[in-house]
Parts: sequence; C-alpha cells; structure tokens
Amino acid sequence: MDFTLNFLHQFILALYLTSPLLISLSTLIISLGMVAGHIEKWNKSDTLYWTFITATTVGYGDFRPSKPSSRTLAVFIAIIGIMLTGIIVAITIHTATLAFKQQLLP
Repeated sequence: MDFTLNFLHQFILALYLTSPLLISLSTLIISLGMVAGHIEKWNKSDTLYWTFITATTVGYGDFRPSKPSSRTLAVFIAIIGIMLTGIIVAITIHTATLAFKQQLLP
C-alpha cells in the first residue's frame, strides 16, 4: 500500500509540475481540431471526437478530412498528440521508478 500511495503522490506532483505544458499542448490540439472541424463543416461534438481520435492516433476512419488544409492540420494534431502522450508516459515511468527506488531503499 505504501508503494501505491508513494507512486500516486509522485505522479500527481509530476502532473502538477508539468501542467502548464500539458494544458498548452491540449489547448493547441483542441484549437487545431476546431479549425479543421470548421473547415470541414462538422458539428462541435463530431469535431471534438475526431480531434481526440486523431490526437491519440487511433484513427477509426469514420470521420476524415477531405480538404487539403484540414488534412494538414490533422498531421499536426497527430504529432502534438504523440508528444502529449509521450510526456504522460514518461511521467508515469519516472514516478514508478522513483516509487520503486524509495520502496527498496528505506
């Protein structure tokens, strides 16, 4: 139980410290998605759904941009989404490493 609490404490602290970066990247993803949705004339819920699917690089294909400018935005959304996901994974690995080290070294 100590390991879990220590991990959660370190994880929340790391998220707090990186929150300006995470919020900036998330805002950029949503903004670019809204522009692409406006170009494609999608409604807001479809646009947010497409943006999330594109940023996480899942890409179901049920919505896809048809205009060249929104396709270009989709590439940027995917790249920024990979960066955002990579940062969250790096934070998770770092905090798990810290928690393991603190568990092994009393």
